[in-house]
Amino acid sequence: MAFSRRDFVRASSVAAAALGVTHLSARSAYALPLDDTLPLQDPAFKELAMRALEAAKGAGASYADVRISRNRTQNVFTRERRVQGVQDNETFGFGVRVLVNGAWGFAASSTLTPEEIVRVARQAARQAQASAPTQLRPVVLAPGAAPEPNGVWKSPIKVDPFDVPIEEKVQLLLSANEAALKVKGSRFVTSSMFFLREEKSYANTDGTFTVQTIYRAQPSLTVTAVSSDFTDFQSRQSTDIQPKGLGYEHVTDANLVVNAAKWAEQAVEKLSAKPVDVGRYDLVLHPSHLWLTVHEACAHPTELDRALGYEANYAGTSFAAPPEQTLGKLKFGSPLMNVRGDRSQPGSLSACGWDDEGQKPEDFMIIEKGILVNYHAITRMQAPFLDWWSKQRGKPVKSQGCSYSQSWADVQFERMPNVSLMPGDKEQSYEDLIAATDRGIAIVGDGSFSIDQQRYNAQFGGQLFYEIRGGKVVGMLKDVAYQIRTPEFWAAMDMVGGPKSYELCGAFGDAKGQPSQSNAVSHGCVPTRHRQINVINTGRTA
Repeated sequence: MAFSRRDFVRASSVAAAALGVTHLSARSAYALPLDDTLPLQDPAFKELAMRALEAAKGAGASYADVRISRNRTQNVFTRERRVQGVQDNETFGFGVRVLVNGAWGFAASSTLTPEEIVRVARQAARQAQASAPTQLRPVVLAPGAAPEPNGVWKSPIKVDPFDVPIEEKVQLLLSANEAALKVKGSRFVTSSMFFLREEKSYANTDGTFTVQTIYRAQPSLTVTAVSSDFTDFQSRQSTDIQPKGLGYEHVTDANLVVNAAKWAEQAVEKLSAKPVDVGRYDLVLHPSHLWLTVHEACAHPTELDRALGYEANYAGTSFAAPPEQTLGKLKFGSPLMNVRGDRSQPGSLSACGWDDEGQKPEDFMIIEKGILVNYHAITRMQAPFLDWWSKQRGKPVKSQGCSYSQSWADVQFERMPNVSLMPGDKEQSYEDLIAATDRGIAIVGDGSFSIDQQRYNAQFGGQLFYEIRGGKVVGMLKDVAYQIRTPEFWAAMDMVGGPKSYELCGAFGDAKGQPSQSNAVSHGCVPTRHRQINVINTGRTA
């Protein structure tokens, strides 16, 4: 049965009268349904959030925040000429986080009523009180940004993907599959689309209230070619098409049908590619490949909680530690290496107006001219850990706006922002770097990888590998992987692309925490050249 705005107001009036709070617009007799059509900008949600904060303060909280969130995700999967599945999920609820006696408490519920929001806020306070005696030291929050009492932000989309019929999405995927299968030698093809729309209202006791609508989209396709004698198979994934914080226009702009045929031809070409000879080569790395190396061997080791040893169990810690011996001192790479953190790039996966602590994110440098000058993923709780660095630099370390939670049911904590390798001053393209290389390998697309706990030793594969001789591509290679020690690899970078070569890449599934949460993050980067990197052969046969 549909629930109209008039029904909502009528039920709200009854509930408010029963509570003796005539201004509160929210139902108390039953929960808001998951398909509720009320926008989160509705005053009802703001007033419910204020009720949660008042209840938390009444229970002894020195600070509290509340997130009311509606998340919808959709996955469409196909294989060859059939649909494998369609998943469409929606979840709606709220979470309350409080600070009592220097300890955090958190509780959440999918029942959004005045009584429940008060109960959950008090439950979070009780959890904090129970945790306080076990704290090694009390949590101290750095000063927050100026409160935003009525902020609104939305991803820069053109077409809401959830307004596009499933039939249209399926037809596009099957058409792309068909185009790939028409290429002689291609045998298998899978394709999919993923979409997310996250609507959330946030409020805290500092006086901030914001409403945000965040979109993400990713089309993908993988084609596999099999040799005529069935002794080899090679795959090509659509790593050219990266996930973005955009709408359905990202799918249509991907031109899947045309690209599917190209990817299939490349998979077939890999069957006859020459196995690589082991040795040291100059590597020319395309942004569609390099972003993953940036993520694993640059972004992760510069997370503050890893450097401090707090993130240790989940493939944690960092070679770029301790902070007192590395900040402003560690030579992370060549003087051409400049790395920026941000949550502002249009279409990036980490873009937002405010983080999940109500902080407006800032752009900041992590590495300047090869030297580590800052860590990232700093929240209000972590900023005081670098007071000594504040005094040394003469300016305070504050929140970077890097607090994030994957849903209303999970507590927010420090997460990676966009971490990007910035262009050089000279306008150079991927092709220019190849032309300047006498003997090397050009790599396109990301592949499998392996990396140690401290992000120091690593190995990376890719999608496509091309042999370079005398500044020209002379053929395709296969079975290529390169091995690195992180600072040596970045120190060997002697050429970087210019501003026009900059591309925005990234991933949906950056996992962290226990229990694990998933974060989506983009990495902008340019093509680069790295001198004399060790390459191994990963072939399945001798």
